[in-house]
Amino acid sequence: MKTNEVRTREPLTRDRVIAAALRVMDEEGLEAVSMRKVARGVGVEAMSLYHHVRDKEDLLDGICERVMAEFEFPDPGADWAENCRQGARAWRRLLKDHPNVMRLFAEQRGPARSIESMRPTEFALEILRGSGLSDRDTAQAFHAFGGYIQGFVMMELGSIAGGSEEENMKMHAELAAAMPDEFPALQAVSRYFAECDPDEQFEFGLDLLIRGLEAKVRPVS
Repeated sequence: MKTNEVRTREPLTRDRVIAAALRVMDEEGLEAVSMRKVARGVGVEAMSLYHHVRDKEDLLDGICERVMAEFEFPDPGADWAENCRQGARAWRRLLKDHPNVMRLFAEQRGPARSIESMRPTEFALEILRGSGLSDRDTAQAFHAFGGYIQGFVMMELGSIAGGSEEENMKMHAELAAAMPDEFPALQAVSRYFAECDPDEQFEFGLDLLIRGLEAKVRPVS
C-alpha cells in the first residue's frame, strides 16, 4: 500500500513549492512563510525543498515572480488613457488577491530577477510614455499611479488605523456632529462617505490622475 502511495504521489517541483508558499502567505501572512510550513503543505520534509529553492530568500523571490505572472494584461486599445485604466484595474485586482505581497515587494532587496516579473512594469511604462510624457516624467507618473493603487488597496482592506475607511469615517462623523462649530466641512460631507462605492471611488481617483497627466502633456496654446 505504501509503495503504491509513493508511486502515485505528485512529484515535487519548484512550481509546487512556490505555489504552497504563496498559499501560506495569502492565508496566514508573510511572517508565516517558512521552509518548514511550506514543506508540510506539500507533504515532505523541509530538507527536500532545498532541491528546488536555495533558501528562504529564493522562496520569497519565487512568490514575487509567481504573483507578477498573474497580472492580466488588458487588450491594448487605441487610446492610451483607456489602456492606463485597464492596467490600473488589473493591478488593483492582483493586489487584492494577494494583499501581503505589497509588504514583500517593499522588503525585497534588489530588482526583479526574471524577465516575466518585469513585464507588467514594462507594460505600464510603455502606456505612460505613449501619453507624450518625457522619460523623466514617465518615471514620476509611474510612481504616482503605483502609489495611488497600492494605497487604495490598503484602504480597501482596512489596514489603515486598524479598521476600514468606512468605520473610521463613521467615527469622525459622530465627532463632527457633536462639535459642528469645530468641523463644519466634515459635518457637511460626512454622509456622503457612506454612499461611496469602492469601485466608484477608485475610478474617481484614477480619472483625476489621468486628467492631470493629460494636462501635463497638453500643448500650451
